[in-house]
Amino acid sequence: MLIARRADTRARADFATWKMMAKLNGSSALPPEAQEFLASYQNLLAQMSEGDATEATIGAIYKAYYAEMGGAGTPPDVCPRAAEPAADNVTAFRRPPPKPKKAASGAAAFAGPQKRPLPVALIFACLVVVYVGIRLYWP
Repeated sequence: MLIARRADTRARADFATWKMMAKLNGSSALPPEAQEFLASYQNLLAQMSEGDATEATIGAIYKAYYAEMGGAGTPPDVCPRAAEPAADNVTAFRRPPPKPKKAASGAAAFAGPQKRPLPVALIFACLVVVYVGIRLYWP
């Protein structure tokens, strides 16, 4: 069943890629087997609806990939994708929910307000004053 799922996923992805390349007039760059599958898809489009022709072509690609991946016998049916929309399969981006702020842990929560460290400029100024004081008043 693992080979079947992989073959089905690969068949659907490859067919979508091939179809997009054909729309962009890049089908001549496709491998010969892809061109054959697209030609059979065009023939099926003349006979049936786009959704049925797509599923039939994906089924043919799936069977070829299943045999290529080492599947024995007839390929099993994978879960039908009819419930999924064919063209609108893009999921909208949603921001992840904000993370809750961590409360101060253990003893730090009961210690009261936290002391802020001294700014670097203040520390530097104090060091300069100490240095100047030592140089002036040290004999």
